[in-house]
Amino acid sequence: MNILLTGSEGFIGSNLYKSLSNKFKLIGFDIKSGHDILKSKLPKNIDLVIHLAGLSGVKDSINKPEKYWLTNVLGSKRIFEMYKDKRIIYASSSTAHESWQNPYAMSKYCMEQLYHKNAVGMRFTTVYGPGARQEMLIPKILNNQVKYININHIRDFIHVEDVINAIEMMIDNYFKGIIDVGIGTGLKLIDIADY
Repeated sequence: MNILLTGSEGFIGSNLYKSLSNKFKLIGFDIKSGHDILKSKLPKNIDLVIHLAGLSGVKDSINKPEKYWLTNVLGSKRIFEMYKDKRIIYASSSTAHESWQNPYAMSKYCMEQLYHKNAVGMRFTTVYGPGARQEMLIPKILNNQVKYININHIRDFIHVEDVINAIEMMIDNYFKGIIDVGIGTGLKLIDIADY
């Protein structure tokens, strides 16, 4: 099976690439290696698309809403149209549940509204693990760089290996629509920091 993996050099994508590379023929596609989902020629002869490319981060989206719209929505639209007859597994976000909160959440929600007859969107909760961006909460806690924590804030954290297992399950099983991917337990940020 030929699998196109967009965002193959990102946090989740690079971990997934390692896990799948000995099982499938993977075609990595990432802006870091010169493959822009908005402009670059998309490969043909693809059996399945795992679409992880996109911009993440709430704070950055507030300063660059147009960039998030272009990449997350219009870039995804291009992928969906090119591979309209293929299965697509794509990364969404649990923030899409409250899409009005910020441009990142809205871009993920709008991406979910794009029509594709054979796609499953995975709404990841807060993912952590090897290769996570240094500005994410867990790396900041580990590096003693947290300036403050909202003691009332609760999040569902999921390790990147569990996300990879969920994606592999989607490869092996047919799902459509939107699926929440997390551990299902909210943890107070203050408890995480104390631990």
